[in-house]
Amino acid sequence: MSGVMVVGTTSHAGKTFLTTALCRLIRRRGYQVAPFKGQNMALNAYVTAEGGEMGHAQAAQAWAAGIAPRVTMNPILLKPQGDSTSQVILLGKKIGVTQAQEYYERYFDRGWSAITASLEQLKQEFKVIVCEGAGSPAEINLKHRDLTNMRVAQYLGAWTILVVDIDRGGAFAQVVGTLMLLEPQERALIKGVVINKFRGQLSILQPGLDWLEQETGIPVLGVIPYSDLLFPAEDSLSLLDRPSRNQAVDLEITVLKLPQISNFTDFDPLEAEPQVRVTFRELTGSLGRPDAVILPGTKNTLTALEALKASGMAAQLLDYVNQGGTLLGVCGGWQLLGKAVLDPQRLESAVTQGEGLGLFPLVTTISSEKITRQRRVLSQFPWDGLTVSGYEIHQGQTEILPNSAFQPLFADPTLGLVSQSRNLWGTYLHGLLENGAWRRAWLNELRAKKGLTPLTLDIPDYSEQRERLLDQVADLAERNLNLDALWRYLDNS
Repeated sequence: MSGVMVVGTTSHAGKTFLTTALCRLIRRRGYQVAPFKGQNMALNAYVTAEGGEMGHAQAAQAWAAGIAPRVTMNPILLKPQGDSTSQVILLGKKIGVTQAQEYYERYFDRGWSAITASLEQLKQEFKVIVCEGAGSPAEINLKHRDLTNMRVAQYLGAWTILVVDIDRGGAFAQVVGTLMLLEPQERALIKGVVINKFRGQLSILQPGLDWLEQETGIPVLGVIPYSDLLFPAEDSLSLLDRPSRNQAVDLEITVLKLPQISNFTDFDPLEAEPQVRVTFRELTGSLGRPDAVILPGTKNTLTALEALKASGMAAQLLDYVNQGGTLLGVCGGWQLLGKAVLDPQRLESAVTQGEGLGLFPLVTTISSEKITRQRRVLSQFPWDGLTVSGYEIHQGQTEILPNSAFQPLFADPTLGLVSQSRNLWGTYLHGLLENGAWRRAWLNELRAKKGLTPLTLDIPDYSEQRERLLDQVADLAERNLNLDALWRYLDNS
């Protein structure tokens, strides 16, 4: 077994991107390869076929490697829920909630045991494990409790790459400073540096690259140019500089950036539609008149509900709907559109209840039981009889009240509702928009309101588009990196 590690000088440096690219490139060379991230803090999650919860980024890396996602690829998932607390997912299952200062005492030993056991399982099946770090490996105040970076690299003796985001500025100082703060045995594992998100002329940068190699004794493997590829995001940090795509469009769709926004990868398929522009909008300011508004998932529904009301966005949403606007709520976003959200055990926050926006006949109670499962179900709207797939991740137990103004979206009525007026849609099904025909049928509902011709429904699911995207990610890395030393390492291991 050969270990490869990708660490970064900062968060959002490009670790997830490069790890994904390497999984696909190593697979192309004929190796059995698996991704790994020992501990991930993210609210974009995926549910495996066995019902285990893991980071969506590691699921995408598994698809890049040509294998099914499994929880051993991300044994620890921390899901922030506000007030410096996080839900702890261990090997796919929720085991508790912890504050940051308590995590080390309560979960470090248990977490490291799960990490090493997972690595040993993967080593039995795969020739190469490509590991992703988290944040920076040189946070000297946190290194004693770091489960994700050089502790994993040393465990595997991994061939390690350090990646830096040059678009932020200070890239050379970040690389040199990071290397200086590593222990000698850690630094010895760093075999190459990758410069990421470069926007300028390479000839101007080259003297700096030459200096960096001379100063550190570590080769620069290459410079990856800034790219607008629609790469699946690991966490909400990517929303800070996420541009709107598709400038000339037929449909404008707004996704509200709720507090603790989760699973916004649900909307990647919409962004991939050539005539749709998706904008992630803060709760402050004017909603405007988009063709549809989406309320995404959130790790803390009551906090999101309070934020909607305090910002004035709740009133804008009600006015938007009264004027015939189309609203789609997904998971937590659907819950807060109901009559009430109850949290009597204070599982998500100190707030025990809140009055919802009252647009759906729902009452949701947050419970200790968490539902995580894949689903395959028959749709009833907007395409009757179409089989769609997705997955559930929610602690809310939702009671659907009788109301003749709504109909079930699916054969299983607990998964979603649509209003008779067809402008209010709500679902628990993450990944619903990945179903190509269903997504197009829903978009055609919006197009019909504008008098636009319908789109063809004869298209593949988003999984095929994602495969092409993963190839593009790998191609971009391959064009701009010299990985000969890595290939020699793998061939000789």
